[in-house]
Amino acid sequence: MSTTFDFSGRSFLVTGASSGIGRATVQLLRASGANVVAAARRVDELARLAEETGCEPLVLDVGDPAAIDAALGDLDAFDGLVNCAGITVLERAIDTKAESFDRVMAVNARGAALVARHVARGMIDAKRHGSIVNVSSQAALAALDDHLSYSASKAAMDAITRTLCIELGPYRIRVNSVNPTVTLTPMAVQAWSDPAKSGAALQAIPLRRFAQPHEVAEPILFLLSDAASMISGVALPIDGGYTAR
Repeated sequence: MSTTFDFSGRSFLVTGASSGIGRATVQLLRASGANVVAAARRVDELARLAEETGCEPLVLDVGDPAAIDAALGDLDAFDGLVNCAGITVLERAIDTKAESFDRVMAVNARGAALVARHVARGMIDAKRHGSIVNVSSQAALAALDDHLSYSASKAAMDAITRTLCIELGPYRIRVNSVNPTVTLTPMAVQAWSDPAKSGAALQAIPLRRFAQPHEVAEPILFLLSDAASMISGVALPIDGGYTAR
C-alpha cells in the first residue's frame, strides 16, 4: 500500500472498520497522519486494529438507529466520513424474504444515511469543510444474479450520495460514492476460491482480476483529499472495467 496524502490534523469516522475495505481505509488514513475513529460491531477486531494503528475504536451497529444516536451524539466534529459498513444476503429474486430485504436496507442504506446525518450536522455546526465517501458497489450499477436486496440497498446508497451532494454542497461538504467489484477481503477470498465460480466473473472484468482492499481504499483517500476538491456527487466504479460493457 502506498501513502500519497497528508491528512495531519484532520479527523475521520470510518464505519465497517474491522475488516476489508474499511480496515484498509483506516490503515491508510492513519499512515497519512489522520486521527480516525474506527467503528464496527466486532470488539476483538476493533481492539486489534486500534493496537496496530492507534485509531480510536467505537463499537457500533449501524443497523440500530438508537445505537447510532447514542454513539455519535456527543462526538467532536469530523473532517470527513467513510460509510463502509455493509452486509450481504444472497437470494434468488423469487426467494427474497422480507426480513432479509429489510435487514440489508437497514444497514447498507438507512445506516449510511443516519451516520451521514450526524457527521454532516457536526461539520456544519463546526463550520468544517470536508468530504463524505459512501462505499457502494458495482451491484448498484449492473444487474447481478441473487443480489436483489444488496443491489437495491447500494442503489439507494448512490441516491443518498446524490441528495447529500446537493444539500451539503453549500456548506462545502463533498459527497461521493465508490462502487467496487468483488474485493478480496478474507471472506471474499474464501467465497471466490472455486475457479468454477470465479472464472465467469473474472472473464466479465476486462482486467481479469478482482480488487484488493487497498485498491479501493486509495481512491477513497483521494476523494477525501483536497486533490478532489471539485468532485462531488459521483459514483466511481472501481471494477477493472466491469461496468464499461
